Amino acid sequence: MNQAQRPVTEVAAGILLDGKRRYLMGQRPVGKPYEGYWEFPGGKIEAGETIFQALKRELHEELGIEIHASEDLMLIEHDYPHAYVRIHVSIIREWIGEPAGCENQALSWQDLDGDQLTVGPLLPAALPMIERLKQFLLGTQAQT
Repeated sequence: MNQAQRPVTEVAAGILLDGKRRYLMGQRPVGKPYEGYWEFPGGKIEAGETIFQALKRELHEELGIEIHASEDLMLIEHDYPHAYVRIHVSIIREWIGEPAGCENQALSWQDLDGDQLTVGPLLPAALPMIERLKQFLLGTQAQT
């Protein structure tokens, strides 16, 4: 089946960005495709949900936090062997609660200003998200 014939799975992903210029990544749990790979928290957008509603639900389920706002960062598509995904990526700068691995996934804060990740391997779609985040934040700093 070629890409045009595969169903598209709509996904909301959130990049939590803290005041120390770090972003949060989670490790995919055992039993899921690409188990052990690192990604940004999020998941499938359910029927009738907005992107933000899905993001809010997923971050509560995965991390035990509450969010009230997000900033759109990018839209990226990736053709994985198990699914063709369209990922709506948002930045979250404020949340209520301390992020925890509610699905028994490992979590790791990564330094935005560092050149090296301390986790790996990354899901293939994660690296372009990190690159876009850095470009976006550099552009934001240049404007201030």
